[in-house]
Amino acid sequence: MRFLAPIALALLAAAPAGALELPLPQGARLAGEESDALDNLSLPVGPWKDGQIEVYATEGAVTRQAWTLARSGLTTLQVMAPLRDALEKAGYEILYACKDIECGGFDFRYQLPLLPEPEMHVDLGDFRYLAARRTAEGAADFVSLTVSRSADARFVHITRVGEPISVTQAEVPVEVALPDPGAAPVPESSPGAGGETLAARLGAEGHAVLGDLRFATGSSALEDTLFPSLVELGGWLDARPGTRVILVGHSDAVGELAANIALSKARAQSVADRLVKAHGVAPGQLSAEGVGFLAPIASNATEAGRALNRRVEVVVHDAGGG
Repeated sequence: MRFLAPIALALLAAAPAGALELPLPQGARLAGEESDALDNLSLPVGPWKDGQIEVYATEGAVTRQAWTLARSGLTTLQVMAPLRDALEKAGYEILYACKDIECGGFDFRYQLPLLPEPEMHVDLGDFRYLAARRTAEGAADFVSLTVSRSADARFVHITRVGEPISVTQAEVPVEVALPDPGAAPVPESSPGAGGETLAARLGAEGHAVLGDLRFATGSSALEDTLFPSLVELGGWLDARPGTRVILVGHSDAVGELAANIALSKARAQSVADRLVKAHGVAPGQLSAEGVGFLAPIASNATEAGRALNRRVEVVVHDAGGG
C-alpha cells in the first residue's frame, strides 16, 4: 500500500507578487492548462523509496501547464537546464531534482500532479523532475517541472503554487550537449554491431538482439539499471501503438533443454515487465517466449560463444501500427 510520508505543511497566506517567466525552446505549444484559485497540492521533494515519498503539502492558487515541442532533437536535460537556471535567477531554492530511475521510476512518476495524456506524456525511461521554493515577506510559492520525451516530441509540465506563469520562447542549440554530472548518458538510439540503430534493424530485418541487457547469474531478474536498448524500444513501440512484438529468450547449451527453455522464457518475461513498468509500453503490445539453446548464433564450445547465445531478442509479430 502506498502512502505519502513524512509531510511538511507549507501554507500560502499571500504568495510573493510577480509573474514567473520561464524560457521554453522555440516552437513550444501549450497543450493544456488548468487553474484553481485555491487548492491543496503535494509536491514530491525526495525519491520514492521503501514504499513512501517525502512531499511538501502546499495550499494556494494552483496553475498547471503542459507544453509540447514537436520534432525536437533536444535531450531532456537541454530542455530542463534553462528552466532550472531561470528559477535560480528568480530567487528560487531547488528543493529536489532527479532523473527517471533515481527518482523512483514508475512509482515516483505516479505521485506527480500532472495533466493527463495526451497533454503530458512521460517516458518512464527518460524524464526529469525538479521542485523549487521561493520565500519573500514571510510567504512562499512553489514550482515543479517535469520534462520528458517521445520518439518525435518533447514534453514540459509546469506546476506553480502562487502567481500565474509567464512563458517566453528562446533558441536552444540542438547541437550543444549540456553536461549532466554524475548521470550515465542515455543515447537516443542503441547502435548495433554495424552502427545501425535498433529501430533500423527492426525496420529492415524485423528482429533485433537487445545486446545491453544484464541478468543476475542463473536468474531471470534484470539488473536494476537503465538499459538504452529498452529506452529506444519503448519509444519505438509508443510511436506505433498498433505494433506487437515477441520477446524471445535464448540460452547457452549448458544444462537440460527444459530448464533452459524455462529460464530463457522467464528472462524474456522480465524484459516485458520492465518495458511495461518503467517505459510505459502497453502490455498488449508484448508477449514473451523462450527457446533455450535451440537457436544459437555462435558456437557453444567457447565461453565467448556461449555469452553471445545468452540473449533476449525482439521480433516484430504484427506491424499494424507501421
